[in-house]
Amino acid sequence: MKNTFTLFLVLLTFLQTQAQQPATSSGLVQSALKEKQLLMENSLVKNVPFKNIGPTVMSGRVVDIDVNPENPTEFYVGYASGGVWHTTNNGSTFTPILDASPTQNVGDIAIDWKNRNIWVGTGENNSSRSSYAGIGVLKSNDNGKTWTNVGLHDSQHIGRILINPNNTNEVTIGVTGHLYSSNDERGVYKTKDGGQTWKQTLFVDDLSGIIDLQHAPNNYSIMFASSWTRDRKAWNFNGNGNNSAIYKSTDAGETWTKVSKEGSGFPIGQGVGRIGLAVYDENTIYALHDNQFRRTKESKDEEQRGLTKEDFKTITTEDFLKLDDKKLNSFLKTNGFQEKYRSENVKQMVRSGNVKPIDLAKYLEDANSMLFDTPVIGAEVYKSEDGGQTWTKTHDDYLDDLYYSYGYYFGEIRVDPNDKNGIYVLGVPILKSKDGGQTFTSISAENVHADHQALWVNPNKAGHLIDGNDGGLNMSYDDGESWEKLNVTAVGQFYAINVDNEKPYNVYGGLQDNGVWVGPNYASQNKAWQQNGHHPWESLMGGDGMHIQIDNRNSNLVYTGYQFGNYYRINRETDEQTYIQPKHELGENPYRFNWQTPILLSPHNQDILYLGGNKLMRSMNKGDDWKAISNDLTQGGKKGNVAYGTLTSISESPFEFGLIYTGSDDGLLHITKNGGGTWQNISGSFPKDLWVSRVIASQHKKERVYLTLNGYRWDDFKVYAYVSEDFGATWKSISSNIPMSPVNVIKEDPVNESILYLGTDNGAYVSFNKGEKWEAFNEGLPAVAVHDMVIQPEAKDLLLGTHGRSIYKTNIEALQNINPEHLGKDLVLFPVRDIQFSSRWGSSWSKWFDAYEPLRTIKFYTTTSGKKDIKILSENNTVLNTISVEADKGFNYVDYDLSLTEEGRKKLLKENTSIDIIQAKNEKYYLPKGTYTVKIDSEIAMFEMK
Repeated sequence: MKNTFTLFLVLLTFLQTQAQQPATSSGLVQSALKEKQLLMENSLVKNVPFKNIGPTVMSGRVVDIDVNPENPTEFYVGYASGGVWHTTNNGSTFTPILDASPTQNVGDIAIDWKNRNIWVGTGENNSSRSSYAGIGVLKSNDNGKTWTNVGLHDSQHIGRILINPNNTNEVTIGVTGHLYSSNDERGVYKTKDGGQTWKQTLFVDDLSGIIDLQHAPNNYSIMFASSWTRDRKAWNFNGNGNNSAIYKSTDAGETWTKVSKEGSGFPIGQGVGRIGLAVYDENTIYALHDNQFRRTKESKDEEQRGLTKEDFKTITTEDFLKLDDKKLNSFLKTNGFQEKYRSENVKQMVRSGNVKPIDLAKYLEDANSMLFDTPVIGAEVYKSEDGGQTWTKTHDDYLDDLYYSYGYYFGEIRVDPNDKNGIYVLGVPILKSKDGGQTFTSISAENVHADHQALWVNPNKAGHLIDGNDGGLNMSYDDGESWEKLNVTAVGQFYAINVDNEKPYNVYGGLQDNGVWVGPNYASQNKAWQQNGHHPWESLMGGDGMHIQIDNRNSNLVYTGYQFGNYYRINRETDEQTYIQPKHELGENPYRFNWQTPILLSPHNQDILYLGGNKLMRSMNKGDDWKAISNDLTQGGKKGNVAYGTLTSISESPFEFGLIYTGSDDGLLHITKNGGGTWQNISGSFPKDLWVSRVIASQHKKERVYLTLNGYRWDDFKVYAYVSEDFGATWKSISSNIPMSPVNVIKEDPVNESILYLGTDNGAYVSFNKGEKWEAFNEGLPAVAVHDMVIQPEAKDLLLGTHGRSIYKTNIEALQNINPEHLGKDLVLFPVRDIQFSSRWGSSWSKWFDAYEPLRTIKFYTTTSGKKDIKILSENNTVLNTISVEADKGFNYVDYDLSLTEEGRKKLLKENTSIDIIQAKNEKYYLPKGTYTVKIDSEIAMFEMK
């Protein structure tokens, strides 16, 4: 017994230290991709079809644009987590070309236009909260039908790819490297044989990669590279360091010399941040620098009219009590202090010693304010006119309101190939200069999203620009005076989705930097909306859109918001928005809110709303008033510039009010069985520190709860999925055969308790036996990050909120009807829904338009692959039509257009002389009203044509 207990302690220690292990190796990642491919090929659900329902209007983050130099109406666009898209009609339509690859995560693209070879550096070169890792360098010579991984598997994030125009087998790549850990496969790499072999020609250190790489337009031998020292953790991001610098090569990247050194005029030292490069010619180079050195303190304006937050950081108690009441009240009201905090009572709290003056400053310092309050120098432009030997800042003043304090997210600069002094700098707005950077004007305009990431400047037509930003693509022909939007691709980066109970139901979603939207689940993704001026998807809120809860009694009442817990109650009927974020008490430490703060309407009472900070908050009146019903349910936070030690998931059992689970970003899981009266930590047996991506109280059994953990922010890509049958006292792993990839969401089927759905950073899965074995979804679904899942119970639809390819939908009625007995049968034919007959079938309002055709999907499950005949029978069992299909083992979905053959028509007319079946305009015959049977082997299903 003693040995057993010792073994248990050893195992527990091992599990608890897993998150501290080195980053997941690229070898394991490559093996997992092969496992997933095999799993998809043999999956029982590989034919379950997913349809992308958009939306397209708000698009997603662009990382690169590559334009045909001979024909600018043809170009490729790379999206951060949405793949690569190709247009041949100037952006009117696009075709995705990366779908056949194992990833949709893109850092940079480069096209060998002579030979039509496409190079994709996978893994976004930005460093945001949702910048996904890549799998190396991909290459295609058939426009994306097939892809070959040509190496640099452990790069994770790639900054730039340069192809030698005179020798397209020679390619130089800037590798940014891991975002969340150190690694050696970063720096500059070269191949001279089209990617068969690689040579590292520049290595700075294991935290400093190459974020930009450019060559002189007419001389591939002259290159400039910028290194960037960065270190991201879940609680802190450091985007600057001594080894951020500019390097030069005169032999096509074979050897390098640092040119941003002491005496060069370019900043050096710990405050040097991300650097973007633009090369006009061998002598003229521009650099856009995110300067993280602190600004010199300016003298305080003696005529300052009002109080500021900074005033309260240094004011003494004596001076505070002497403050003019009117002035203090103005500050309190302007900054959103609760009504109870007004001059008279705040001064009384300070007199009594319960509150200090500095607490007024702390009261306002949440994660969102801290993001913008940092007094760094920020964006600045430097120019060299001697080939990089010396550098001069082009402007005297600060470039304020370009980067704010998160310049790590930007860093792109362009120079007009025909104008030495014409430059463009990309930040929150996009700025241009016609005097070499001395002065700037904004060319952000209506119809242009903020946060600019890529820009192409036409070398042959002045003023022709294609801009890529967090909201997709824009094109200008007048140098940014006016812009057209080219958002026709479904590349939305959803954090969370939800549905209501309307008929037909609506879909809601919160997106990266694109707010919160709502639209009908059946909305067509086309441009027809421009005829009536009303897009089917409606914007509810800006910012980074977050979780959504809809009152199930009144779908006009919606709770949603933006980053760091800034939530609102929205009445869509009256257009009222009420700010409902809980506020801490003056003198307390501010609540910590996650970027994706969780909210939940109680299934027992839709007036009760939960919201997770570092404590769990509960409102009994729709968010008007709040009470913390817990102490801190995290490990207490960590010192850093990112909110951490926050709740990430909340679930209340539908069986009992007050039976609640919470999970945190630092690995803690808690339960209360009495509405927050007492709490129990139930996370002792898990790997430490991992992000709780989802905790779900079962709908089928009170004691059951599901849990997923995500190790992405530790560069840990293993699958962590668990179930407990005793309120979390003990846990069982259900990760089973899921190929390695961080898990974002798990969902329990509302009808069949044996069925679970799960989403990872590169796909979606289903289990028919509570997680003992998983099947991979595949049909219509690329390898994209699945952030959220929701099931519309009445429609029996499963919707996937992806972070890069918008929203996918499939009907799961057939899956829900499967039970263990069915899985052993040779064939199971699922019910076919009745249909309303229409005389419009097979016709259109004009001969020049496609005919309207009906559709019913016949679904069946089989344990054997091979040919199957699907017969459509009359009431007298006469064969009216036969559909022959090659069935796969598992679920099969066959579309049937409700037609019957010429021979079937004759037979049916003999059976029923009172009807006539007239040929439709599309020359098909359709089933008349009546009752029909679908038959496969000996299995039958009946449906009625009403």
